[in-house]
Amino acid sequence: MSSAPAAARFDPRLALLVAAAFFMEFLDGTVLVTAIPSIAADFGSAAADVGITMTAYVVTVAVGIPVSGWLAQRFGARRIFSLAVAVFTTASLLCALSPSLPLLTAARVLQGAGGAMMVPVGTLAVLRGTPKQDLLRATAFLVWPGLLAPVLAPVVGGVFTTYLSWHWIFLINLPLGAVAFAASLRLVPAGGGDGARRLDWRGLLLTMTGVGAIVIGLELAAGPSAPGLSALLLVGGAAALAAAVRSMRRTAEPLFDLDVFGARTFRATSTGGFVYRLTISAVPFLLPLLFQTGFGWNPLHAGAMVAALFLGNIAIKPATTPIIVRWGFKPVLVLASLASAGTFAACAFLTAATPEPLVFVLLAASGAFRSIGFSAYASVQYADVDGARMPSANVLSATLVQLAAGTGIAVGALSLRLFGTGVHAAAGPFRGAFLTLAVLMLLSTADSLALPWHAGSAVTGKRTGGRGTGPEVSA
Repeated sequence: MSSAPAAARFDPRLALLVAAAFFMEFLDGTVLVTAIPSIAADFGSAAADVGITMTAYVVTVAVGIPVSGWLAQRFGARRIFSLAVAVFTTASLLCALSPSLPLLTAARVLQGAGGAMMVPVGTLAVLRGTPKQDLLRATAFLVWPGLLAPVLAPVVGGVFTTYLSWHWIFLINLPLGAVAFAASLRLVPAGGGDGARRLDWRGLLLTMTGVGAIVIGLELAAGPSAPGLSALLLVGGAAALAAAVRSMRRTAEPLFDLDVFGARTFRATSTGGFVYRLTISAVPFLLPLLFQTGFGWNPLHAGAMVAALFLGNIAIKPATTPIIVRWGFKPVLVLASLASAGTFAACAFLTAATPEPLVFVLLAASGAFRSIGFSAYASVQYADVDGARMPSANVLSATLVQLAAGTGIAVGALSLRLFGTGVHAAAGPFRGAFLTLAVLMLLSTADSLALPWHAGSAVTGKRTGGRGTGPEVSA
């Protein structure tokens, strides 16, 4: 009788632990970009060939996420999260010790397997113990890794590669992983495993096939070649996911409870939220290219300017929760997406002659708005999800986040090729790419305008327009 209240209690130490683990996982997804030339030189390989190490990691994370929810339900969150940290840390050591490109790629696959379990299982451990009224506080911890890691990755990779060696990109994970493993044994709640829970093998295989094909197709789409294979993989992946949905609808114990999409606030994750994450994922990809190939800046100069996004994220973070509580999710999402679209449009007209302080202020503002919108989506998606459906909602959300990030980079790369291939042209290709992002962001605005005024009121406690108090499940 007394255990229920204790279970419904937000633990900031656990949230901080999970956020730190997420940061390691997200950072390692992109940090190798600046180290590729050094790795290629050490292994005597072409720089283009080293890209396989990044692709292998991203694909493994995306494909592994769907099964992580079942593992947590079957064996308990503490066991799986601790195992994930141990696998990720061990794989980081193997990456640093790898004497060849094939062995580094294999170690990256193992590292991705650990990362695939860390993200959704850690989130589930936090959400299960968090009452609705504390959901904003919990997500405030959980969203910053996804915001900051893509921005900091080029800087971190550049510093390690320039002043130490690329091996330190992985070696830094060893002390962090050891601390995280010890903390997980103390902070992650024990138990929760259901030894009788069966795995939906058909749904899992179809989902993993679909997600893997789409992620690889997006990676190829972002590159300069194989457009036919990319299109084939994307179509095949979508067909596999459609077959997975049909299979899970007919299965007594499906891999995911797809009824979670009946909640309008969660459904926003796969509509406006997907578009929002897609566009903000493309910006850290485009900006360094604009500054280096368009403006002629060196990597350090470009990285320092992109760090303005990071400063905007940090500066607005203390005000994000009060803003959402004061105004509610719908107005905040509309404002964040409209303002972000405006900053993207402004980026389209930057030139090498634009005063750098003005560029810095623009990027800081863009970082602030992306932080507000990202936090709002991360919180509202679980507002009307009950405890029984939380594992499915959590894994589905993590999968969509991975797909949105890959789609964003692919859209950015495709836009550059569509609007011109002039490597040294500042205006044409980048102007078209940023204007494309601005238009896409307006689609997110349209979806947010369709939300009910009281969307997410279970989290904010704010009710508007005299509507009922139950969860919003209608269209």
